[in-house]
Amino acid sequence: MRSIAYLGPRGTFAEAALRAMPHAEGTELSPFPSVTEALDAVRSGAVTHALVPIENSVEGSVTSTLDELGTGEPLVIVDEQAIPVRFALLARPGTTMADVRRVATHPHASAQCRGWLRSSLPDATVIPAGSTAGAAAGLVESPTAYEAAIAPRLAADVYGLHVLADEIGDNDEAWTRFVLVALPGELPGPTGADKTTLTLFMREDHPGALLEILTEFSVRGVNLTRIESRPTRRALGDYYFSVDCEGHVADARVGEALAGLHRVCAHVRFLGSYARHDGKEPRLRPGVTDDDFASASAWLAGVRGAD
Repeated sequence: MRSIAYLGPRGTFAEAALRAMPHAEGTELSPFPSVTEALDAVRSGAVTHALVPIENSVEGSVTSTLDELGTGEPLVIVDEQAIPVRFALLARPGTTMADVRRVATHPHASAQCRGWLRSSLPDATVIPAGSTAGAAAGLVESPTAYEAAIAPRLAADVYGLHVLADEIGDNDEAWTRFVLVALPGELPGPTGADKTTLTLFMREDHPGALLEILTEFSVRGVNLTRIESRPTRRALGDYYFSVDCEGHVADARVGEALAGLHRVCAHVRFLGSYARHDGKEPRLRPGVTDDDFASASAWLAGVRGAD
């Protein structure tokens, strides 16, 4: 039976993302307290998949996810989902705005609602919580600790809370991207609107090392949608690169780029090819389509076979 772990507790944006995916239909969903524990549940076979956050348009990448996928026991991404980040002020039924003196939430959420808090609850004390959904749960579990919580609206339904104010985030364009992860196995087929994720370890640190890596993508017309460095934890100043690029490993341009990276890097970890959540197809310049690569291979074979 298909089962999916996700970053809990109940009522998180991860659960909201799962509800928006067809994978969740008829599937056993299990919340876990951390990214590491959710991914370890896949590695141990306790669940078949895990949905974890990897990137936020305001706060940037989720480093715990990048490091677990980049250096932990191998897993692959098989799908992704992105949802808008919308916050609400939740309270126990009967609570009014005038009653709110203390507000609990995750520090990232308070940072994204700073303007609203300043204008609407200027005298309230913000109490840091481990997660936004955990703050909502605390309203039920510890009713005297604080009067309100900033959390996803979904948490109101999960915990039986009242929505005092909705859409309180300062940035209407905030999004969080989640990835669905499984043990290595059969890859999803190419759709024409795909993304591939890689972890790249340099052979040595020298002038032009990053340029060598980028060139393998550039000359084959492979566009990068994300690249960032993460410490290898072996030595100060020793980093690896986490990369997302357009296309599927089955595409000739992406496959040849990976082969080139294998030559110039100390290690390449393939983290999956999967359909993009936005369905956006890459714009390919002349010379980098599969037909172009096939034509070039046929021409070279003819040259090599000439007398």
